[in-house]
Amino acid sequence: MEPNRLSSPAPQSAPSSPDAATPSAPNTLRAPVPGFGSPVPAELSPLEQNRLITQGYLRIAHAMQAIIDPDFRPGGVSRMMPNWFAFAPHASQEAGKGILGADVAHRIIDAAQGEPAESVQHALDRGGIHGPQRLLLEALSHALNWYGLPRDVAAALASMQGALNLEALGDPRTLGMTAQRFARLYESAPGANPLAKAETVVVTLERCLNQGNVFIYSDIGGSGDLYLTWRQAVGPAPAARVLEEFSRPGSKTEQARRAYTFALEHAQDVPRPSDFARLLPEVSSESMVVAGFALYEQARQSPSPAVRDALIGIANNFLAYQEQFTAVQPAFTPPAPRPDEVSRLELMQAMTPLVRLRMGPAEWKFTDYASTQRDRDGRLLTSKATEYNWAVFTDRWPPILQSFEVGYANPAALWVAPPPLVGPDGQLTGAD
Repeated sequence: MEPNRLSSPAPQSAPSSPDAATPSAPNTLRAPVPGFGSPVPAELSPLEQNRLITQGYLRIAHAMQAIIDPDFRPGGVSRMMPNWFAFAPHASQEAGKGILGADVAHRIIDAAQGEPAESVQHALDRGGIHGPQRLLLEALSHALNWYGLPRDVAAALASMQGALNLEALGDPRTLGMTAQRFARLYESAPGANPLAKAETVVVTLERCLNQGNVFIYSDIGGSGDLYLTWRQAVGPAPAARVLEEFSRPGSKTEQARRAYTFALEHAQDVPRPSDFARLLPEVSSESMVVAGFALYEQARQSPSPAVRDALIGIANNFLAYQEQFTAVQPAFTPPAPRPDEVSRLELMQAMTPLVRLRMGPAEWKFTDYASTQRDRDGRLLTSKATEYNWAVFTDRWPPILQSFEVGYANPAALWVAPPPLVGPDGQLTGAD
């Protein structure tokens, strides 16, 4: 669904500060995932769609893990290496936090249309922003105001970051570059007045994150559901049967076989194979997904934990490659830009330093990844985290693989279901 509105949701769905206390969610599997090819209901709000997607991923993740880990019971905890779908609910939750930030921004803009805020602090108060991260949002708001953005506009654009990794803004170089990039986006935004221009930036983020989440869920989630339905009909299947009899849109049997054979030969390579454009140029990412399911079946039958984990790891890379290289890319870089948006490519560049992935008690942050990389521009006045763009596949693929390693080191953490997103009045947003 693509939001097209100039008003925010009702106050009860407006989020509070990102680190406000939230109730723990049990590992229950409540919402059914739509059948393969069935779209996420368009009548739902982006937050409602996000919650449906997160819950749908949980169901698929538990069912898929039960294939890999015979001792695992859906709704429980597996200490075996997790399948790709175990990461997906947490990634969906992070997208939901970004959508939550957009809702805060909508609320600030709506309030300003009736009465301009007396100060940046007043504008943030009207957005319900409190808690330990408030000071960093104030700092970003003031930096945007320094660039000439009105107080309400500055507070709205700053609040979009409120559910992400605001610690990144503790580096003044990142703070300054982030403010500069958002100021440029604001200046380039279509709109008859400052609030309309700010709304354009906010709506672009909301659409980008929501579309990306829906694209991935429809593609990989749909394939997972299709596979589980097929397996329920045929029963436990050896890998050879999966390769011969199962398919998903765009896959080819011979290519899936080739990818599977490659995985058996190279699963124990260090680092784990991931540059598939070079390693398997003749195999489509759609066929790699089929090979991934065959590898999960083979992993189940492996008596060696090391071999089992190696097979799961490369299967996860196959699915992630389809997810990132094919499924989500159109959300970041649409074939044709929309006249009522700012550049999604530039917007995601501005957001990149704040990217993180929380997996229960474990956490991966883009700033940690960037700190280990070479300095791309060789300038001390720019932080490494600002030298990347999450919308560019080659920039986000290596850090995503690194985030997997954090999950592999904390497998039980992945089975802690993401808690519902909660607004400042304690009401659940996008709840079942």
